Amino acid sequence: MSSQQQTINIKQQALDILFEDNHLIVVNKKSSDIVQGDKTGDIPLSEKIKTYIKQKYNKSGDVFLGVTHRIDRPTSGIVLFAKTSKSLTRINQMFKDKEIKKTYLAITDNKPTENTGSLTNFLLKNEKQNKSFVYKDEKNGAKKAILHYKLINKSDNFFLLEVELETGRHHQIRCQLANISCHIKGDLKYGAKRSNPDGSISLHAWKIQFIHPVKKEMIEIIAPTPSENIWKEITSNIKLN
Repeated sequence: MSSQQQTINIKQQALDILFEDNHLIVVNKKSSDIVQGDKTGDIPLSEKIKTYIKQKYNKSGDVFLGVTHRIDRPTSGIVLFAKTSKSLTRINQMFKDKEIKKTYLAITDNKPTENTGSLTNFLLKNEKQNKSFVYKDEKNGAKKAILHYKLINKSDNFFLLEVELETGRHHQIRCQLANISCHIKGDLKYGAKRSNPDGSISLHAWKIQFIHPVKKEMIEIIAPTPSENIWKEITSNIKLN
């Protein structure tokens, strides 16, 4: 067994699996995990899940696993994978048709002017900087970005926002909230004053709702928030559901 396989075997045991059937698997991603392989060479979540499936079901040969969407590495929370090509095709189409509802929780350093609201901007991604920039009006190459937010709690120094995405753009929540001076805790790239000790940002993919692509049943999955003290503090006196 190679050292890489050994690493996967050790780490896959820590997978936080929220839902699994013959067609789909949903995992609560740690902020340290990457969804797919990148230039860092770190073992991605997708490979850990393949190893888990291979070991659990004693599968020989390659394991199929379709990545239906991604969340940023420093972000925690729900990632949905397809275990069959049929479910992958259907889930991809559902994302395209905006039939999958994704809700995030964000801890910010400032309170929005309004307790509830919608943000509509045009975002232009800079590949070299791996960063998106906000424009009020249409600009060549920029994509329209829409989200809806609600202030649901606060602590002494921070505010907890529930954010629902209408579009899925690069760094959308991070970028659009920073544009209204609500910087996500730990997100130095978008204006936070200091980093989080573990390198995470306080953004959590909290809930996903969709019709099962094969069983045609309504599925709602909630990912428990991270164990860090800031999350415990800001959610201690409210019920998240």
